[in-house]
Amino acid sequence: MVDAITTNNEINMNEEFLFAVDFKTDEVIVSCSSKGTNKIKFIERIKKNDNILIFNAAVTLKSISESSDLDPKIFNLMDKVCQTIYNEHKESIK
Repeated sequence: MVDAITTNNEINMNEEFLFAVDFKTDEVIVSCSSKGTNKIKFIERIKKNDNILIFNAAVTLKSISESSDLDPKIFNLMDKVCQTIYNEHKESIK
């Protein structure tokens, strides 16, 4: 998996976090995108050992997205879980 390219890591309130899983390195790749654009900015990689919760949540989100009977409502709920866990992670490392 290739990292997204970023010009800066400033996060704005109109941005939404995006999560991907790199199973080769056991990391969650966190990026963000401003609403209404298709530009993606890389934020960070989080090792599975550093935050097992975000890793497992991102794996679940990935599984839901690959389901043949994808339910957008369930996907959005799991995405909110990932967003919440990531926000807690950011707060805990301050």
